[in-house]
Order: sequence, then C-alpha cells, then structure tokens
Amino acid sequence: MKKQKIIVTSILLVLSFIFMPISSVFAAPNPSTPADIVYTAINHKELKTFVSALQAAGLVHALEVDGSFTVFAPTDNAFASLPTGTLKNLLKPENKENLNDILLYHVFNGKVTAQDAAKLNGQEIDMMNGEKAKISVKDGKVFINDAEVVIADINTTNGIIHVIDTVLMPK
Repeated sequence: MKKQKIIVTSILLVLSFIFMPISSVFAAPNPSTPADIVYTAINHKELKTFVSALQAAGLVHALEVDGSFTVFAPTDNAFASLPTGTLKNLLKPENKENLNDILLYHVFNGKVTAQDAAKLNGQEIDMMNGEKAKISVKDGKVFINDAEVVIADINTTNGIIHVIDTVLMPK
C-alpha cells in the first residue's frame, strides 16, 4: 500500500510540472528590457491561452530563437469563441501536430508592422505552416483573413506581435 502511495505521489508531482503554467517555468525579464516573442506573450494579459497552446504544441523554443517573426496572436476571447470542446481537444497530446499546424498559421517569417501590412492590402503572405493568409485593410483597420488586428506592433527582440480577435484556421 505504501509503495502505491509513493508511486501515485510521484506521478502527481511529475504531472504538476508538466501542466505548470509556462509563466512559472520562465522568469519574466526586466520590464524595461525588450523581450522575445514568448516572454512578451507570457506577460500580456490577453494571450494566456495562446501561450498555453504554444507550450502544448512544443513551439515555445521556436519563438524564442533569434530571427524576425511576425506573430498574429489570438486573444483569450478568440480561443474561447471556438466551438465548444475544440480548444480542449486541440490541447491533447495526440493532436499536437494539428495544433502545431494551426499555430504556425499565425506566424510569418519576417517582420511586418501594421504600417507595412496596410501596404500589403489585398495581398497574400506565406505563413510558417506553408499556407497563405490574406492581408486586408477595411475602414483603416488591418485584417489577416477575417481576423481583425486589435492591438498592433508589440515589438520584441525577435519580431513583432499583432493581437487578433479570431483564431486563424488553415484550410
């Protein structure tokens, strides 16, 4: 009986580290120092679900490396607007590949500011998952596919984040 209790306790301890919020795994940088995409997202109040999805997909390290990326990060409300059960299903380990594809559909290899995006009105850009997304400007607002950029130009050390109001779904 004691051996079973030790095994159960050990399993629970391991699981607590696996499912620990990413913000408690990584120390936040000095607020006056620019941070990479992941640290910036961790510290943004509307991107907690996005960060959890990055962790579940194994993409945290990919967005910490040096480079110049544009991330169209959906808000927590955007994830909450997905059909019931969709997010929970995507976060399961057996759906990691599908989640990875969806998240990489939110990343462009290169830095595109809102001003740059406005110049791309009507054009498609190649996302990191290999599919294209359309940039458009309507009534002075920038959109990627049907998602509106609600917060633009969050600069990071390795790119830029635009917060969007909808989760982009690849075809």
